[in-house]
Amino acid sequence: MIFLTKDKNMLGYEVLAPYSDISCFVTTRHGGCSTGNYASFNCTPYTGDDADCVRRNQASLCTALPEQPRELIIPFQTHSTASLIIDETYLDATPGERQYMLQGIDALITRIPGCCLCISTADCIPILLYDKQHHAVAAIHAGWRGTAGRILAKTLHRMQTVYGTSGEDVIACIGPGISLASFEVGDEVYDTFRTESFPMEYISVWKPETHKYHIDLWAANRLQLSDFGVPDAQVETAGICTYTRHEDFFSARRLGIKSGRILSGIMLKTSV
Repeated sequence: MIFLTKDKNMLGYEVLAPYSDISCFVTTRHGGCSTGNYASFNCTPYTGDDADCVRRNQASLCTALPEQPRELIIPFQTHSTASLIIDETYLDATPGERQYMLQGIDALITRIPGCCLCISTADCIPILLYDKQHHAVAAIHAGWRGTAGRILAKTLHRMQTVYGTSGEDVIACIGPGISLASFEVGDEVYDTFRTESFPMEYISVWKPETHKYHIDLWAANRLQLSDFGVPDAQVETAGICTYTRHEDFFSARRLGIKSGRILSGIMLKTSV
């Protein structure tokens, strides 16, 4: 990953750097005004943080970006596999209608420049996609439920249906999230992935000292990219574990649900 700001408060992806029509970012915990478990750069409005702090953090984020977005589009995520296409129907809706449309959405897709698609995470896996042929972008929230439900594959197939997206044209970024070493799970989580026909010998390990399985969510999502035909060279995995690096990135396992979130965003620029 690369630093987007001199103070190292936001990160970007090297694999997307050559594409001048794309703006993307990953926030850290640093550089904002929130306090407590939200300290300090929480830009997500759905976790109980002070609303004024969230607005101020969002304003700082937008100012730091190379192009001001017309809107930060942040869905109310519920660990579903539902996606929403941001089009004129969304843009022409009232604020109340927009808020309703974003309920229960865990993936956003668009071809409209200036719309910054955002995903909130704190141990779950944020994934950003860019179809360089059809100039479409997507932001995906892939926790263990979404990953097991193949939200990434479903989003790619929806992009294929709507825009004609094919694997060889996709640039994919798998962001900071909980690592295999840190993601200790119960039998019910392991069984969910096994029932969904994931290759467990590839995405999991058994730790005899704890009598627990560990799941590799990064690997489980890379498999979905591979199955869609995305070349390995066009996939960047941040390799940052939010649980072990909780001082720099929000971790719900460390801080609890009432805490801040990393915001990952991607936008087609209005001018290049």
